[in-house]
Amino acid sequence: MRTMPSPAAVTSAALPPIDAADVARGVSRMLLRHDCVAIAEVPLDGGRRADLMALDSRGNIVIVEIKVSRADLLGDSKWTEYLPHCDRFFWAVPQGFDLRPLDQEGFLPARAGILVADRYDAAVVREAATVPLASATRRKTTLAFARRAARRVLTLLDPESVQVF
Repeated sequence: MRTMPSPAAVTSAALPPIDAADVARGVSRMLLRHDCVAIAEVPLDGGRRADLMALDSRGNIVIVEIKVSRADLLGDSKWTEYLPHCDRFFWAVPQGFDLRPLDQEGFLPARAGILVADRYDAAVVREAATVPLASATRRKTTLAFARRAARRVLTLLDPESVQVF
């Protein structure tokens, strides 16, 4: 008689490695539980693009930079350009990621939080400091966020609408 592997073994063996989209999904779910709504791939002034940007019910802006490889983390020297666009900044990494580099001064551990995620959820490993945005920057960023989110919904409802304008 042949023995069957446990369902947990089959499930974990069948799943592909966690990628940035999986981390974004888990982090977005966690943010939503904390009354923050997020959208992915948000262009910022200066040509940068935030992996995730979220707004909470008070209008605070959170940016999450996702890293799934050590090389990508260590090679990213432009991430500090996100800081003027948010009240709080987090790194998000998959489970099992070596967090030690994020404790080095170059990664501003006093400012940047850490989230560890899987496909379904995320956990806060280190809270991010809150550095309030100037009101003019908050207004501009919030309006851009809302307009981008509305465009994305409209595109889902009416894909041809983006060609009209």
